[in-house]
Amino acid sequence: MEPKLFTPLDLGDLTLPNRMVMAPLTRNRALPQGDVPHALNATYYMQRASAGLIISEGTQISPEGKGYVQTPGIYSPAQVAGWKTVTGAVHRAGGRIFAQLWHVGRISHVSLQPEGQAPVGPSPIAAKSQTFTASGFEDVSRPRALETGEIARVVEDYRKAAENAKAAGFDGIEIHAANGYLIDQFLRDGTNKRDDAYGGTAENRTRFLGEVLEAVTGVFPAKRVGVRFSPFSNFNDIADSDPLATFAVAMARAGEAGLGYVHLIEGDTGISRALPPEAIATLRANFSGAYMANNAYDRQIAIDAVESGQADLVAFGRLYIANPDLVARFKANAPLNTPDPQTFYGGDAAGYTDYPELDQAA
Repeated sequence: MEPKLFTPLDLGDLTLPNRMVMAPLTRNRALPQGDVPHALNATYYMQRASAGLIISEGTQISPEGKGYVQTPGIYSPAQVAGWKTVTGAVHRAGGRIFAQLWHVGRISHVSLQPEGQAPVGPSPIAAKSQTFTASGFEDVSRPRALETGEIARVVEDYRKAAENAKAAGFDGIEIHAANGYLIDQFLRDGTNKRDDAYGGTAENRTRFLGEVLEAVTGVFPAKRVGVRFSPFSNFNDIADSDPLATFAVAMARAGEAGLGYVHLIEGDTGISRALPPEAIATLRANFSGAYMANNAYDRQIAIDAVESGQADLVAFGRLYIANPDLVARFKANAPLNTPDPQTFYGGDAAGYTDYPELDQAA
């Protein structure tokens, strides 16, 4: 019998032909002028269209949301047109693609911000982290705290980005609320020291998330929207005193919004899958939609997770960088290409669109 990993799953009215997802992957290959997606990006995503679902690289919702050089945006007409080229290529190849909407918050540098302004965050606390600028990796800049009255503007930026994603032909969207970026900064008590309606209790710290979800589900059907969390990761100098309690409330917000899926990074991002006992079950109890697992899964772990009901979908990152035809390779239990970390960020087609498919390798 075919493993359940290779069988269809419905997200509302959208049927995914299999449960293997291409995770969002920052590759820093947008055009330097205007952060616009282009033909090379279209080829890259089209090559991977056999995935049950592609989630685009993090895509900034506004100039303020940018944290890394040559990452694409989705706020200008040129960017929307560029993404239309990408989604068209994916759809012609039979694929489905969601846009991951991204605001980095404090994980930015003044050289990347409009008019060299300070990045924004929930509180004026600098991260012990680095970002990728035109000069290479640099320490991030100290943020300023968003005023209470500004938060509605940022929520509106998410709504406009969702409208632009729809205009660009995306099948749905994922809200990036993981890895120490803006929404995650609001969720965690280590970075959120506010004393207004957006700080203090977990209910207050998840308020911004709830408002973003309400805004974007007014654009896309809720089942075509997902959210990504990383409760047990300290990536980008993020921390919380009680992640299980905080993210139980965050998961409940996703449930109240009726989202199609929650995408969870299990453990420390890209490092370890070690988790507190029963952590996933505790969090999943607060959300009835599909559960997408992620973090260092291989073929057998993924097959077992879906077969046992521990996950409905599994997202793969590095494996999709090097194996555009990962579904076919997993089905055949065939050897995998090895990704080259030297070409992960920036550059040209090398290490981006030149990994061979199985029949080419043979």
